[in-house]
Amino acid sequence: MAIVFALGAAAFYGSADFMGALASRRNAALAVALGAQVAGLAILLVAMPFLGPAAVSPRDLLFGAAAGVFGGLGVVVVYRTLAKGPMSVVAPTTALSASAVPVLAGILLGERPGLSVLGGIAVAFVAVALITRERTEPGVVVARGAAARALLPALGGGAIFGLFFVFLHQTGAGAGLWPLLAARLTSVPILAALVLAKRIPMTGSPRLVGAVVVSGVLDMVANILYLLALRHGMLAVVAALTGLYPASTVLLAQTRLDERLQPIQFAGLGVAVLAAVLVAG
Repeated sequence: MAIVFALGAAAFYGSADFMGALASRRNAALAVALGAQVAGLAILLVAMPFLGPAAVSPRDLLFGAAAGVFGGLGVVVVYRTLAKGPMSVVAPTTALSASAVPVLAGILLGERPGLSVLGGIAVAFVAVALITRERTEPGVVVARGAAARALLPALGGGAIFGLFFVFLHQTGAGAGLWPLLAARLTSVPILAALVLAKRIPMTGSPRLVGAVVVSGVLDMVANILYLLALRHGMLAVVAALTGLYPASTVLLAQTRLDERLQPIQFAGLGVAVLAAVLVAG
């Protein structure tokens, strides 16, 4: 079941990132992230009463809150980077970073993956290099230098979000969705304070608001599936499979935004998938 839940989480995370990035092209990424987090919180509050009682502890809530800090900030960085850079390049780079952090954390916490996992991590670096290669000829759809400029923010945003995954893993199996609630009740006030401090307007067209809400709902569904996957499998394996989420982001970018890549970048996407599969063992 861990594989099913993790792959489901990947599909929803990728779709959520696509919608969030589209919204971030029309408004500040910070405002979009806050709106999406609030929408996800609303869905979570509706779902929790139907899932029965949970044996939640203060430790679960503490780790959930810590996850919320990194999750909220990670979403802002990822949305901003996706909005400014080519999604077909940013999404895989972010995913590699976001999955590498939990994999390494799992090893430090005592998990002992095989040689294929270690090989997958090495292959991941090759994938990043291929994905960010660009042609210099005029007329290329992906602007010259765009992928390279997006590399560091994409890696940083992925690493921050990877810590969200790590802290969720530290919560107890019987805690239900309470860690996610603690995470969201932490991230929303932080993002709200940043929005107020920067005086960012929380207004937009119905289409923009709709994209933000859809992004938040998809993200929360992905979070729930990811948490369920953690209850049934190793952190390293779940993180690696969830790291396949760029597949849906890239597919949507290709079909909806007509983002065309050169052959070497397509090869990089394939290598990124290979890296995730190897890490999954």
